[in-house]
Amino acid sequence: MRRSLVFLTVAAAALSLSQPLVQPLAAQTYPTSWNPELLKRADVKSAMAMLEQRFPSQVDEWIRIAEMPGKSRLEQQRGAYVKAVFEKEGLKVSVDSIGNVTGVRKGTGGGPTIVIAAHTDIVFPPETNTKVRRSGDTLFAPGVGDNTASVANMLSTLRVMNATKFTSKGDIIFIGTVQEELGLKGMEYWLQHNPKPDLLIVPDGAYGSVAYGALGIYWTKFVFTHPGAHTLSSRGIPTPVKAVAKAIDRLYQLQFDALPNGAVMNIGQIHGGNIFNAVPQELYFTVDLRSSDPVLLDSLDRTITRITQEVAAEQKVGLKIEIEQKSGAGGTEKQLEGARAHPIVQTAVDINRALGMTPGMPGASEAVATGATDANPGVVRKIPSIAIGGSKASGAHQLTEFALASSALPSTKLLYLLTATFADGIKIVPPAKIVP
Repeated sequence: MRRSLVFLTVAAAALSLSQPLVQPLAAQTYPTSWNPELLKRADVKSAMAMLEQRFPSQVDEWIRIAEMPGKSRLEQQRGAYVKAVFEKEGLKVSVDSIGNVTGVRKGTGGGPTIVIAAHTDIVFPPETNTKVRRSGDTLFAPGVGDNTASVANMLSTLRVMNATKFTSKGDIIFIGTVQEELGLKGMEYWLQHNPKPDLLIVPDGAYGSVAYGALGIYWTKFVFTHPGAHTLSSRGIPTPVKAVAKAIDRLYQLQFDALPNGAVMNIGQIHGGNIFNAVPQELYFTVDLRSSDPVLLDSLDRTITRITQEVAAEQKVGLKIEIEQKSGAGGTEKQLEGARAHPIVQTAVDINRALGMTPGMPGASEAVATGATDANPGVVRKIPSIAIGGSKASGAHQLTEFALASSALPSTKLLYLLTATFADGIKIVPPAKIVP
C-alpha cells in the first residue's frame, strides 16, 4: 500500500546484477546490528551469488504472479500459488479463515521469531487487463509494483535460504497476507490470532527507505437519508443532496497541519440516487482520514462526525454513520523515538546503503516515522516493525503502474540480509553513537 511516488531516473541503471555489495557506510547515529563481515560468511556469499544467478527466473515468476487476479478478497489464485511454493520448500503451511497463507521455517531454538509478510492482493478487479508489458528493464502492469514484486522477492529469499542450507535459531515465518488494500485486514487478523513475533519485516515500502511508523487510517461512510419525492413535489423540501454538499464544503474548510506529523483527509466517494426525476432517498460520501498522531486522528474524527451530524439536523434529513475501518496510529516522529532506536531500523538503513539503495527523491529520508503497510499493526502493538522497498516503482493503484525489474534484486538481497542479521539474535554492533 505504498503512497510515495518514486521517480525513476537514469541512476537506476546502476542497479545491475554486477553491482558490488559493499560500500562505505555513513557515520552511525543509531544502534545497528549490521556487520559487513556477514557478507564474508560462506553461506551468505553463496546466497548473494545464487540470488543473482536465479534473478531472471525470479522476474519470470514476478510476471506470472502479476498476471493473476488478485483484487482484495479475490486473492485465492495468488494464495494457492504461494501455498504451493511454501509446501514445496518444506515449510509448515496453514491457511487461516481470512485467507492468509503462512509458512513456518523452524529454527534450532533460542532465537527471535521473525515474520516476513508480503500482501498478495491488489486493488484492481478481475476484469482488469494485468498482462505485463516489458520494455527493456521496465515492467508495465496494474499491481506490478504494489505489491507483486515483494511476493516474488519473498519466495526467492525462501528458496535461496533452503538451497544454501541457511540456519537460524529463531523461527522464520513467511506470510502471504490478504486484504491489505482494504485496511490491512489480513495482517491485523494474523496478529490477533497468532503469538506475538519478535520482529516484523514487511517488503512493501518505498525503495531505498525504511518506514518504522504507522499512519492511522480511519474510513467512514456518512449516509444521508430522506423519504424522497418526485421532482414536481420537491420544491423547498429537505434533500440529502444539499446535506452532502454542505457537509463536504464544511469538512474541506477544516484546518490542520500536513503530514508527516499532521493529517490528510480525502472524500473518496459520493454515491446515491437512481433516477433524474426524484429526490434521492439516500446519498452518501466516504472519508479517508489519516494521521500518525493518535490524538489528532481521534480529534479530527470526532470533529468530522460532529459536523455531519450538525448538517443533517440543519437540513432535516436522516444520517447513518458506518465505520469501515479504524487502523490505529503509531505516533509522531517524537513519539516513536524508541522505535527508531531499535536496531532493526538502522540495520535496514545500513544494508540499503551497502547495496547502493537510496530513496527516489532528492533529500528524501532514509528512515521515516510513518507508513501505510502491513507493518502498521505491528507498530501499534509495539512490535519492532519496518516496511522496506520491494522494487523501484511508480503509479501504485493506477492502470499505468510500472516498475524497474532490476530493482527487485537489491530489494531481495536486503530482505535476505536483514533476516540473516537477526536470525540468531538481536545484537548491537559497536560502536553505536546515539543522537543526544
